[in-house]
Amino acid sequence: MFELLFTSFPALIRYFQLKRRGEAITVWNMKTAVFLWAVLAFGLFTTIFYYHPKTYAGILPFPTVSVVAQTTGPVTEVAVVNGQDVKAGDLLFRIENSAQKAALAQAKAELDLIAAAEAKAKDAEIIAQSAVDEAKAQLAQLRDDLVDAETLLQRGAGRADDVLNLQTSVAATEAELRAAEAQLDVARIDIKDTIPAQRAAAETAIESAEVALNFTEVHSLVDGHVTQLSLSVGSPATTLVLRPAMIIIPERPKDLPVRITAGFSQVARDTIYEGMPAEIACESNANLMFRNSVMPAHVLRVQPAIAKGQVQPDPNLIDMQGAVNRGTVLVFLELVHKEHEDMLLDGSGCIVQTYTSNIDGTVGHIIAATGVIKAVGLRAKVLGSILSGIGLLGGGGH
Repeated sequence: MFELLFTSFPALIRYFQLKRRGEAITVWNMKTAVFLWAVLAFGLFTTIFYYHPKTYAGILPFPTVSVVAQTTGPVTEVAVVNGQDVKAGDLLFRIENSAQKAALAQAKAELDLIAAAEAKAKDAEIIAQSAVDEAKAQLAQLRDDLVDAETLLQRGAGRADDVLNLQTSVAATEAELRAAEAQLDVARIDIKDTIPAQRAAAETAIESAEVALNFTEVHSLVDGHVTQLSLSVGSPATTLVLRPAMIIIPERPKDLPVRITAGFSQVARDTIYEGMPAEIACESNANLMFRNSVMPAHVLRVQPAIAKGQVQPDPNLIDMQGAVNRGTVLVFLELVHKEHEDMLLDGSGCIVQTYTSNIDGTVGHIIAATGVIKAVGLRAKVLGSILSGIGLLGGGGH
């Protein structure tokens, strides 16, 4: 409409010219003016819509956190309500935990048994060491007695039976010494290797039991707002991601800039560039005072691929009939003024209007100036949405 009004001057000039002459106004004598009007309008339409692309497919995306239990069982306590604000670490709900407590108690009892076994192994080491010392002392005495008996036998003053008995005693004592040393080695292995390994296994079992017990208490991992709470006491908790117990809308980090995403027609890809000035009008910000209804922004980045063309592993061959809807060029935008970020409602639908300003020379200035028409049209669209009460109407990628 604005484009037609701006280019209607040839027809208006011809109209007043004919009126001044007193000539009748007919299609024949207006044909040149109307043709010139059409040419100018077409040129202006082309310039404006090509160099200043607009889209209604703008949105302020936001993440959500699906709260899912890590274990199953009936819910014994729900600590939050719908609409409640929570902080990271706050309790959300509890699950029946008698089995987990029993497993933890059993694991701790196993550790106590290992502590008793360790004390027993230390006593066994002392006993085995005493047996070794006693066997060594006895063996030393028997060996001395055997030497004396052999000396006496050689001198003809001793008996062969005494020597034979002492040799047998020495052999038996040596065997006792080896057995005592083996018992000592076993005790030391128990103290050094076996019992520490058993202790480590028991401590791991305790940690595992504590983790399982902790899973019965579900806490918030983020600061945010609770919504879509579907639990009540007695409800079965589930670990299925597709059936969350509730959803938390995280608070927006203060140091994270707000980015609006918009899908433009593929034809606009050659025109849109990083740093391109833009304006954003979101439905949640429309008001009669026009205060912060239209916010200045700029193009941050253009996604290098169109989502419609992505290929994923599938047992079926791709049918290109499914690509009739061509998809859009995804563009990320940032607001120019930081204070506007807090005024945007997450998930709000927006109109995004961009303006080409990177062409040098007179032609570039003319193209940039035509963006005023699009700016006026954007504000008229916002006003129309307020008066109609329906929202920001429109569609397509122009």
